[in-house]
Order: sequence, then structure tokens, then C-alpha cells
Amino acid sequence: MTTPEPQSPSPQPPVPVSKDRVYRSPAGIAGGVLLLALALWLGIDALVAGEGRTPWSAAAALLFLVPLIAAYTVRPAVFAGDDRMRVRNPFRVIVLPWGQVESFRSAYSNEVFSEAGDKYQLWALPVSLRGRKKAARQESRRVAGGGRGRGGLLGGGRGAGSGGVDQGPVRAEADKVMDELRELWEARKDAETSRGEVSVRWAWEVVVPVVVGAVGLAVLLGTG
Repeated sequence: MTTPEPQSPSPQPPVPVSKDRVYRSPAGIAGGVLLLALALWLGIDALVAGEGRTPWSAAAALLFLVPLIAAYTVRPAVFAGDDRMRVRNPFRVIVLPWGQVESFRSAYSNEVFSEAGDKYQLWALPVSLRGRKKAARQESRRVAGGGRGRGGLLGGGRGAGSGGVDQGPVRAEADKVMDELRELWEARKDAETSRGEVSVRWAWEVVVPVVVGAVGLAVLLGTG
């Protein structure tokens, strides 16, 4: 008589890994691409058709300008996950676990404060005063229209045009993103996996070529 072999436990299904939410500035990226195209066009033309020291000056200018333009327009981004947020600014990358975030502030720029009191600007979320004024006008019209035509705010008029569902006040795009970050922080700041230390890393891949290009351009212009 043979004894049955013990069955191995069935493998557990893999736990799905949530992807980070990525926030960037479409207007900044579009402007950066145009500036990069213009800089490359002029620089390459000077490299090819220039005479004397012009190609060297053009090469140094490109080495200085291209990383600098990309750093301030294309590079900035905010990555928000379940456990931490990662802020990619022009010259630094800051990782803040949600447990280390003290508050967010939106004034003339969007900023996050750590528990240690350090302030980090969110370059990927520029504040648009024009966008805020436009959102305020739309909100005023929405409230006034609901109050006049549909029995006031308490009568469900705020849901006009949305199936009777109140979607909240009209907000500028950057302010809506800040609201989402605050909600995620409030929901995850006490989680065990949201603990840790703040880390700040310099973006040497941007800093080094900018410094080399600036030094080379200064030497060429100073000795010309």
C-alpha cells in the first residue's frame, strides 16, 4: 500500500502592483520641445556653416543650453504612489514617503513640506493665476445658474448638466492635482509601508554638462 504524496500548496496569485500617478505640465513640455528644436537648429547650423571659433562657441552653447532647457521644461514630473511621492525637479530628485510629508501649500507656486520643515517646490505643477481666475468665473456662473434656475443649491441645482450629481467646485488644473495629492497623502500617511526617510539626489546628468558648457562658453568669449 502506497502512501499518498503530500500535495504542495497552490501558489498564491501575485499581488498587483499599483502604478504611480504621473503629473507633468503639458504646456511646459510643448514649450520646451519648441525651444529645444530652435536651439538645435541654430546650433547645428553654426557648427556646420560657422568659421573660425564659431563652431566651438556653438558646441559650448549647445552643451549649456540643451540640458538647461530640458531641465526646466521637459524633465520636471511628480510621481505619486501608495507609499511615497517622487518629485523630479530641474536639478534634484526628492523622494518623500507619505509619512514624512507635513503639508502641501498652493500660493504663487505649489510646494510640499516635510516633517523636518524642508520645503520643496513642485516644478511640474506650475501655478496659473489666469487659470484660477477662469475657474473662479466658471464656478460663479455655475453657482448662479443653479441658484436661479433650479430651485437653489439645496434643491439639487448644482448637478445641472451632470445628471444631478454634484461634482464639486470648478478648480484650475494644477489645484485639482494638488487636491489629489492631499487626498492620497491623507489616506496613506499612517500606513506602515509609508514610513522611511526623505532622500534628495542631485541630477548630475544635468548639472555636469551645464557647468562644462558654461565654463567652455565663458573661456571662448573671454579669450575671443
